[in-house]
Amino acid sequence: MNAEFVNPFLSSFINVLQTMAQVEVKPGRPSLKKDAIARGDVSGLIGMVGPTAKGSFSISFDKELALNVFRLMVGETIEELSEDITDMVGEVTNMVAGGAKRQLGEKGYEFNMATPIVVTGPNHTIKHQVDGSKVLMPFISEHGKAYIEICFNQ
Repeated sequence: MNAEFVNPFLSSFINVLQTMAQVEVKPGRPSLKKDAIARGDVSGLIGMVGPTAKGSFSISFDKELALNVFRLMVGETIEELSEDITDMVGEVTNMVAGGAKRQLGEKGYEFNMATPIVVTGPNHTIKHQVDGSKVLMPFISEHGKAYIEICFNQ
């Protein structure tokens, strides 16, 4: 997969968490993902379609990180994954995809974005609607881990 597609999502994710929740995340080592099992406890998934490429992008949060990001963004403490958490993960997914879409647009790639879907639960699956390599990028913070998956058809 073209690194031109990957880097905007990574930088946008780092920026959104820093700006919205003052959470600093550090990227780990990328790998190719061969299965559909999410690495986190709650995941947001969004599809992106353009004239020359289509793909999808997901963010999976460990429960601990999701709860802490919610607390830092909203100012309320929640102990368990709930509808409030899934709403927040959907919104973060949308903001990250929007930031990446803007960066990709500056490079001449135009995309329309779908509405994000959010899935929770242990060992839930993420099904990218595109045939292509899935890049998995882990992130770590003092509040827990997150994982980004990016899959484009080129």
